Amino acid sequence: MAKDTPIDRRGFFRIAGRYGLTSTVIAAASFAGPLTLSGLARAASQTADARNASSPLYTLKFGAAGFNEENLKIQESGQLWFAQELEKRSNGALRIEFIGSNAICNQLDCVKKTQQGIIDLFSASTQNSAGAAPYYNVLDFAYMFPSRAAQHYFLYHPKSEKLFREPMRKRHNIQFLYSHCELRGIMLGKKFADAPLITSVEQLAGTKNRVTGTQLGRIAMQLMNLNPVPISWEETLDGLKQGLIDGAETWMGAAAYANMAPVLSQAVDLKFFCGTEHTAMNNKTFEKLPSNLQDVVMETSFAAQQYTQREQEKALIDVVGAVPNPGPDTVFGKNKVRVATLSDAEILKAEKMCSPEYNPKPWEEWRERLSKMSGGQDVYKEIFDIAREIPKNTAVADVQARRWWQTA
Repeated sequence: MAKDTPIDRRGFFRIAGRYGLTSTVIAAASFAGPLTLSGLARAASQTADARNASSPLYTLKFGAAGFNEENLKIQESGQLWFAQELEKRSNGALRIEFIGSNAICNQLDCVKKTQQGIIDLFSASTQNSAGAAPYYNVLDFAYMFPSRAAQHYFLYHPKSEKLFREPMRKRHNIQFLYSHCELRGIMLGKKFADAPLITSVEQLAGTKNRVTGTQLGRIAMQLMNLNPVPISWEETLDGLKQGLIDGAETWMGAAAYANMAPVLSQAVDLKFFCGTEHTAMNNKTFEKLPSNLQDVVMETSFAAQQYTQREQEKALIDVVGAVPNPGPDTVFGKNKVRVATLSDAEILKAEKMCSPEYNPKPWEEWRERLSKMSGGQDVYKEIFDIAREIPKNTAVADVQARRWWQTA
């Protein structure tokens, strides 16, 4: 094997066949500098030896939708870091079998396979998971969260237990652990390459856009005249390439890690509802663990929330280029994707078009349904208020980390 042969998929899976997929992926994620076949093989061997030094008490299968060795550093949603930390912090009592690249589940069915016990842990967007577990929709009311900082603040908040995590356990057998936090916009295809930079939601009126699995996202898009079209994530790239759709509703990190940037022209930062690539666990599996290992899972989840809070913000600027005038070495910079950041006045205009605060009637049915599922709380209002306990301009880095389950 040549010393500096660049890594490719065939070489990656050859190494994975020898040292195990999880050890190889962890090695790739931890690798510093250019990834070569010989370097990865050496790192995978060392990782496998370290992981096999003790016999696990429990082996947990972790299905990660869309997550693969080619996008490890683009979106820092922490799955591999979390898996590795679980093994370390449990002193090998927990062994994680990590399966990415849609090999065992995809964005829409990872949650089902976790509920059924086919896998123990999964990672996917809460929005795509909402089809099989409707209480996830509670995060998706339009403009409920004014910033990424507000999202992190809520997930650390002790009231997130009663308002969100407890109903997820009771209703859906899902122990919600942690999540990366972004807000969704519209990623426009090449039709808009020569068009002026978008500065208002009215300029998007009448465009046809891919929508995710969340039912509430569709309501917001319809109210803004963004014509939601349900297309699977896997078919979205082709739809944009062929001009069958004008754009896609997603967040910037997802557009970059899904290799969507080559077919995009503008990333419009509408910030109209959550983009949350979360990690969760079958709650029955969690409850079967002894208390000391349950503590390990919760403490590692707490650490993973802080990891995404720190690392994803860096990746958005340095890797994705999710800022006006993206750097030339970022994903957006290389692909000439312009980032359209709307003014506060324009965001307020969009909010008045579609949010429950200004346009409540279209949301009444879902608001009532989700409140009933939560045990009678007005979950929209409760979360809306919590998201505004910090100033709107609070930096993500300034959000205080709290152990939500200990102070409930």
